[in-house]
Amino acid sequence: MKSLYLVRHANAGWDESWTADFDRSLTDRGRLEAREMSTRLFNKGVSPELIVTSPANRALCTAEIFADHLGCDPDRIVQKMEIYQGGTDELAEIVRSIPEEYSEVMLFGHNPVITMFSSWLAGKSMGSMETCGVVRIDLGKTKWMDAKQGKGAVGWQEYPGSRQ
Repeated sequence: MKSLYLVRHANAGWDESWTADFDRSLTDRGRLEAREMSTRLFNKGVSPELIVTSPANRALCTAEIFADHLGCDPDRIVQKMEIYQGGTDELAEIVRSIPEEYSEVMLFGHNPVITMFSSWLAGKSMGSMETCGVVRIDLGKTKWMDAKQGKGAVGWQEYPGSRQ
């Protein structure tokens, strides 16, 4: 079974007016969101074998908090600039390139693309993902390289503050 967890980065702010978008950091609220959601996923038994993230500061920091709470080796965090710069096609190519040895993978990105990609995989509108929202999409026994529009089944969707 292939399971993909799509995560929108936690809440971020502008440290200073001259801070570049790429360098935006998590707010205190964002760090709390990331701890809440990663703890919730830990309690669900989520154990990613690989984390793929945008290298933008806010996404990378969110991914690192999740990795720490979920017991994922920091060496299993892969940064892909295409997540920051690209669209649905680029995210699909990233998923298709995941080595088949991995069954449970997390991908950390940004809105609106992470929402568009979750809807694309599920074949239905998923609504806009809130900061640090997580969608589990099951691809069944297909190979990562066979990921296509509408081929994923939504396992669940959660966001900070939602009921478990």
